[in-house]
Amino acid sequence: MSAGSYRVGLLGYGIESSLTPAVHVREAEALGLDYDYEILDLSHRPDADLGAELSHLEQEGYSAVNVTHPFKQAVLEHVHHVSDAVRRIGATNLVLLGQERTAHNTDYAGFKVALEQFLDGRREQPVLQLGAGGAGRATACALVDLGIEDVVVHDISEDATRELVARFGQDCPRLRSSEKDLERWVDRAAGVVHVTPTGMKEHPGIAIDVGRLPEGAWVAEVVYRPLETELLRRARARGLPTLDGGAMAVGQAIESIRLITGRAPDPARAHRHFAELVGEGQ
Repeated sequence: MSAGSYRVGLLGYGIESSLTPAVHVREAEALGLDYDYEILDLSHRPDADLGAELSHLEQEGYSAVNVTHPFKQAVLEHVHHVSDAVRRIGATNLVLLGQERTAHNTDYAGFKVALEQFLDGRREQPVLQLGAGGAGRATACALVDLGIEDVVVHDISEDATRELVARFGQDCPRLRSSEKDLERWVDRAAGVVHVTPTGMKEHPGIAIDVGRLPEGAWVAEVVYRPLETELLRRARARGLPTLDGGAMAVGQAIESIRLITGRAPDPARAHRHFAELVGEGQ
């Protein structure tokens, strides 16, 4: 493709409702770029060869792919280089394609920036993280790097929890599993980071009893479809500080565009794009 022209895709399962493509395209157009972004949903092809898919995309002229569930870890078998963040986290959400594929993790960067602005210097602990998958690794890494020293992780898969704790335990000695005792930690949490599909349009529900959280506890969400999940609705009804999933969604998109194009997106403008898309119901 010509200079200033980019073809990008989003690779994963069940991603037709993602706002990521539209955010990328609107911000890229504002930067004066020729930018095409396509949904690459492989849920109808569960036996697809991931390496062959990447090779095909390169042949078709793709510059990069954002990667989501269930490929954030599996795709690492098919890249040549990884960023420091990917090396630490063990998962990626962006692969720059070409003769030397490079994996990045903009989930980490996006969430870290959003949470740091939201907390504005507050460091009440412990923080309860719900979810230990690929995105959960990124948010846990961000918590550790923000100096949160007391983090409890809960996931339906104790294996996933143990793996996350082992990965970041050296940097955060008080990072530990809930040991499946979720209610105990909900009662004590100064903050909650929710990183599971619960609350998405396709997975309605709520992960915890918000009524049990202490007064003043904050709640950060990564789900953004809908933007106000049941978790956030109930937290706001109690007057608790909340951070919606749009902050991470926009943050990771900004960092992805920067890495793909070498240009510097305008964060305020990108957030406006996102708000407009949400308002349009896209």
